[in-house]
Amino acid sequence: MQTDSQAARSRPLPLSQRLAQIVDEHGSDRLSFSHLSAQLHSRAWGGLLFIFAAINVLPLPPGTSAFFAIPLLIVSAQMVFGRPSPWFPARIDRRGVKKSEMQRLIQKMEWLERRVERVFKPRLASLTGPTATRLIGAVCFLLALVAGIPIPLFHIAPAAAIVLFGLALLYRDGALVIAAGIAGVASIAIDAAIVGSGVVALSYITAWLRPH
Repeated sequence: MQTDSQAARSRPLPLSQRLAQIVDEHGSDRLSFSHLSAQLHSRAWGGLLFIFAAINVLPLPPGTSAFFAIPLLIVSAQMVFGRPSPWFPARIDRRGVKKSEMQRLIQKMEWLERRVERVFKPRLASLTGPTATRLIGAVCFLLALVAGIPIPLFHIAPAAAIVLFGLALLYRDGALVIAAGIAGVASIAIDAAIVGSGVVALSYITAWLRPH
């Protein structure tokens, strides 16, 4: 029987610790996406979804969310087609992500991982299998399209849903896939409400400014 210490040794390194290693080992100020993917090995799909979406959830300068939606679109589209490993266009790959952005993300992740590591676990394996991963890719592609719309705060809800899908793939947790699907539907509803509120506010302003 496997002891607790043996189980701890066999458990993969938490993603935040692995990312910290990658950042420390890389000499340049920027990490290319292909290098990041190669260093994540078997956790590349879930890890990349989590990283790009989590960066989108962080407070960012205007327009930055659209840039990070592009790699999300690229990754999720390749998931749909069942590619064995991620690929990025050379121009986007070279731009990559700043080490300072990764370090901010790692700090947030360490807090999260301490709270979820014992909650998330492999279960409902069919929901994170090859066919399900393609479907997750399709859903994340649609959510990334919404996250890329340059409207203030518009990207946060769909990006948060993609974070959950990334975690689900990382932990092979089918129950979390279900929760992520619910969050995805809720994120679309939230963004629809934002647009609706904006349209109503604009109509009131237009009516107020119109000469009587």
